[in-house]
Amino acid sequence: MEKEFKSLAKIRFGDCDPIGHLNNINYLVYMLNAREDHVEQHFGFTYEEYATKTGFTWVSIQNEIAYFKEVRYNKKVVISSKLIDLQDRVSKVEILMKSEDEKTIHAVLWMTVIHFSMKARTSVPHPQETLDLFTPTIVDLPEKEFSERAKVLRQFNKAKN
Repeated sequence: MEKEFKSLAKIRFGDCDPIGHLNNINYLVYMLNAREDHVEQHFGFTYEEYATKTGFTWVSIQNEIAYFKEVRYNKKVVISSKLIDLQDRVSKVEILMKSEDEKTIHAVLWMTVIHFSMKARTSVPHPQETLDLFTPTIVDLPEKEFSERAKVLRQFNKAKN
């Protein structure tokens, strides 16, 4: 079973600063859009469909991001996402932005979300059906802390350059 999903994106002029670097906030936009596409392509639903069908959604409660290498206007990047933790109410996804040849990591994002009832306006446990869908795709990273993971990925970049 596939556990890490990838897509290609082109960096747009309007998302960059005056010297042609992707604005920091737009890393998040590209990464979150890619994850949304990955969920739809590989799990067969959109977040909107899930919310309409179940009355639940996921709400971001923490984002940790490290920027390693600037991304320039008009470049293509590979964005990958994988589930790295799934608990009763909380899950965590790692999203990487890499160069098109995947030899350079531009940024890493760990996004922590809670499963949320829109009606009750509070966190709720994941339904068993949701756990059954996502549990087989969990990737067990050797690094359990974001700072450790960022250090390993920085070393990856140094070894390639």
